[in-house]
Amino acid sequence: MFSIGSWAIEQPSVLAPMAGITDLPFRKLCRELGAGLAVSEMVTSDTNLWRSRKSQQRLVHKDDTGPISVQLAGNDPAMMAAAAKANQDMGAQIIDINMGCPAKKVCKKAAGSALLQDEPLVASILEAVVSAVDIPVTLKIRTGSSPSARNGISIAKIAECSGIQSLAVHGRTRACAFKGSVEYDTMAAIVDTVSIPVLANGDITSPAKAKFVLDYTGAAGVMIGRGAQGNPWIFREINYFLDHGCERVKPTQQEFLTVVLHHLEALHGFYGEHLGVKIARKHVSWYLQYHAQLLAGMPVHAQPSNNKNDVVHRCERINQQYLNFRRTFNRIESTQEQHERLHAYLEIQSIKEEKAA
Repeated sequence: MFSIGSWAIEQPSVLAPMAGITDLPFRKLCRELGAGLAVSEMVTSDTNLWRSRKSQQRLVHKDDTGPISVQLAGNDPAMMAAAAKANQDMGAQIIDINMGCPAKKVCKKAAGSALLQDEPLVASILEAVVSAVDIPVTLKIRTGSSPSARNGISIAKIAECSGIQSLAVHGRTRACAFKGSVEYDTMAAIVDTVSIPVLANGDITSPAKAKFVLDYTGAAGVMIGRGAQGNPWIFREINYFLDHGCERVKPTQQEFLTVVLHHLEALHGFYGEHLGVKIARKHVSWYLQYHAQLLAGMPVHAQPSNNKNDVVHRCERINQQYLNFRRTFNRIESTQEQHERLHAYLEIQSIKEEKAA
């Protein structure tokens, strides 16, 4: 457990903010499955743009599980402060500042991780936002702009001095994006430099990896991004591993079916018929990929020779079935048909593999 201001974060695994992914339905699901905190999608600090459909949906927090953390992106201290105050007035309980996104469309506006190269501006933004609200402010960063300009430690010191309550560090530079090794040594050095909680982020896709990262860096928690796509169970699995020192059982086929269909219904309800169908496709694709892995990992009744080719052929067959159905699913245009076809596919696959096992 760690604290962000007056908020006690009971579990060490946290859902990272991801544009187009950590919407209200996904945040609620991840919290239900063990995430100690779920940060919203990135919202622009330009309040003039909040009338767009995308921004309106990102600002919805009704029935969200607290603490409600809203991430802001921008490069103007006054605008960032005003946006933070506006979000506090709309129910935000934590403001998170984005200085970690490496996307070109964000960085070309001198926002996200592009800000790391301007330390005075970083200080101005953080001080302005902290002064504008009565709720905790957190910050997400990378280790620097490039391997030759790593200043994560310096930024962390600025953050703590500016009143930031918690720091999330993606262990790569802006230039590295999502490629190359994660800099655990840099993250450990940042943890040693500041007294505020630090969350480690980057390539954490299993409970064992989460424990390794926490032990190596001394971080207060782990922030999971891509590792939760298609596998929101990863949060409870990490929590269980850290508490018990062993793996928690994977979701049963029935639980998998129930959770995925519930998420699908939530997406349809949140976005409506037209957009809900489109948004659901990427989530279902991730779920299907994870489902294929679950099925492929089920025990196989082998012949006395224990022929490994049986396992290989089974994995190939399951993967091909997954790819075929994904192509079919991505052509569906109605919410009802999406629900019916996905339900039927998952049930049939589970029955097939139970008979084969």
